[in-house]
Amino acid sequence: MAIKSTIYKIDLQVSDMDRHYYQQHNLTLAKHPSETDERVMVRLLAFALYANEALIFGKGLSDEEEPDLWQKDLTGAIDLWIDVGLPSERDIRKAAGRSKQVVVVLYGGRVADMWWASNSKALLKTNNLTVINLPETKELAAIAQRGLNISCTLQDGQIMLGHDDGSLDIVPVILKSASSY
Repeated sequence: MAIKSTIYKIDLQVSDMDRHYYQQHNLTLAKHPSETDERVMVRLLAFALYANEALIFGKGLSDEEEPDLWQKDLTGAIDLWIDVGLPSERDIRKAAGRSKQVVVVLYGGRVADMWWASNSKALLKTNNLTVINLPETKELAAIAQRGLNISCTLQDGQIMLGHDDGSLDIVPVILKSASSY
């Protein structure tokens, strides 16, 4: 018998001062049985970074042909493809060919740094790719709950998360920016 996904209901308030985007999102996230709380929260943070009414969670770990998050236009063409974790260079190139913009959100500290060191040379050639490293995400796992109210303020490239038990700040490191979008 297969283990079922755990469902997270999240009320997310996004205040993105950099993009002038202010919105409340009521989200349902399915946590894959092999997924950690840290990864679920990084997916939520990736959503907050690129929040939009058309941005949705993909099947991610359950389907290799779908990203963790994506945004399609009205014709079904993929505008934005977001992968969380350490995807293969081949998968990134494939996504770059299918989407207008690809974003990879790295986490995991030293492991993410080693991944970037070994893949950066080839990935720097991909014009529609953005790579973001979230160096401190362990604290995110501690706030993961199946029912969560969280506010995310983005300003000057910094992320401030407020939740029922406190707050935390995260400073993403942009390793590569897309040259066109």
